[in-house]
Amino acid sequence: MAGGAIVVAWLVGLALLVRQAYFRPQLERLAEAAARVTPGAVYYGVMQNGRQVGFASSTVDTALSSISLVDYLVADLPVGGQTRRATARTDVTLSRALRMIRFSLDLEAEGPPVHAAGRVDGDTVLILAVGAGKEAAPDSQRIALNGPVLLPTLVPLAVALTERPKVGRHYVLPVFDPTTMASRDVGFDVRAESLFVVNDSAVFDSSTARWRGVLPDTIRAWRVAAQTAGGFSGWIDELGRIVETTQLGFELRRLPYAVAFENWRADSGRVAVSDDRDILETTAIAANKRMGRHVDALAVRLSGVSLAGFDLDGQGQRLSGDTLTVRKASDSAMAPAIRGRGDLYRALRKFVAPEPLIESSDPVIVALASRIRGRERDARVIAERITTWVHDSISDRITFGVPSALQVLKSRTGDCNEHTQLFVALARAAGLPARVAAGLAYVDGKFYYHAWPEVYFSDWVAVDPTFGQFPADAAHLRFTIGGIARQTELLRLMGNLHIDVLSVNGTAARPRAATARK
Repeated sequence: MAGGAIVVAWLVGLALLVRQAYFRPQLERLAEAAARVTPGAVYYGVMQNGRQVGFASSTVDTALSSISLVDYLVADLPVGGQTRRATARTDVTLSRALRMIRFSLDLEAEGPPVHAAGRVDGDTVLILAVGAGKEAAPDSQRIALNGPVLLPTLVPLAVALTERPKVGRHYVLPVFDPTTMASRDVGFDVRAESLFVVNDSAVFDSSTARWRGVLPDTIRAWRVAAQTAGGFSGWIDELGRIVETTQLGFELRRLPYAVAFENWRADSGRVAVSDDRDILETTAIAANKRMGRHVDALAVRLSGVSLAGFDLDGQGQRLSGDTLTVRKASDSAMAPAIRGRGDLYRALRKFVAPEPLIESSDPVIVALASRIRGRERDARVIAERITTWVHDSISDRITFGVPSALQVLKSRTGDCNEHTQLFVALARAAGLPARVAAGLAYVDGKFYYHAWPEVYFSDWVAVDPTFGQFPADAAHLRFTIGGIARQTELLRLMGNLHIDVLSVNGTAARPRAATARK
């Protein structure tokens, strides 16, 4: 027994030595791979259904003590029957060991620009500031880290530089998730290898008045896919630069600068927005049963995607296998919460506090919430008053941007995100726990992607100031709980999710030969 224990101990020690020598965590090996980082720039056409709608670029620059990466994207996106321009710029500074030092993000669309800046302090704390517009003060917070982290945009670089990609290889990298404001380990798989032909340069063709690529070159690329939502998926080359990726029906395709930028600029604004291009219509899912205006109970079958990680169960929803049952909140659910429950109020504390873009402590919002509330103490009455005020006071107009509650109050216009942000801010300012929910809502024969608030009484209850519903009807299918960033998880549903209506208000839906969907 003693001899056996010695042999086992020796084998374990040898295994640990081999693991340290050959299977060190990929993030530690990035320090050795940093020497392979070379300065340069690549350009992309942003494509939708074979038509170019935007331009993107990715630039890497090196210095003695740091590495800088700048990603830029501008696109004219077809939303609500109009083309709406959006621009995004991300600047990241890394150490020569490829440890993240700081980053900034600037997003401009309709409404005030959004700026976010982060700085890593000793691999243990991320100091993050987020603000909208020039007038509002940014919201700052300190986020604990368990070690070095990567932004999702740095994943291709990390995968390619740790070791040469190979089909079947698996990586686990610590990625900062903006949806949860925390770092988490994300698995990535190399699933395919292929050759791509890309052009190194461009010439102007006077016969077509367009630029075209010349000097074709063949490059090897690997398809990397994240195992969970929120990670990068696409084709990358051996330097970790994107060759091609697709998301939300848009494709980034590597092109020479003149082809990517000049051709897009020449065509910008010339193409009409038809239903086959409009994001709202192309992502909507047609229902196999037309429903009336009053939906108190709804059962649907969800298929086509993995439902793992979504907030489908609880608070008026029940998921059994692939069947989701939704019921409109009852009067008992809107009864006052039990007083004296210290554990309950501690758990709800964060839902009455301000957060980025929900400025519930701003004096203007606090004063308005106080005026709407008046002397009323009944939480249900207060929530209904806020629902009515937001519905009546905010002009319903399709917008394209990242709203803040304070800016919505000033502009008095917006769609579901604007209504929801302002409602949550007012509810919290009035002392009501409130949060953002998102998913799909039925409107005139289709399920559209939608956001709405939830308020806590004796349980969480969905309300909808956009539609003027208090409480919201059962035709709201909640998939996520959280702010605008959390809604990015809905991207993996788009184009893949199927919804079959099984019953409405207890009456079974008539089956069809096939479910129509957009």
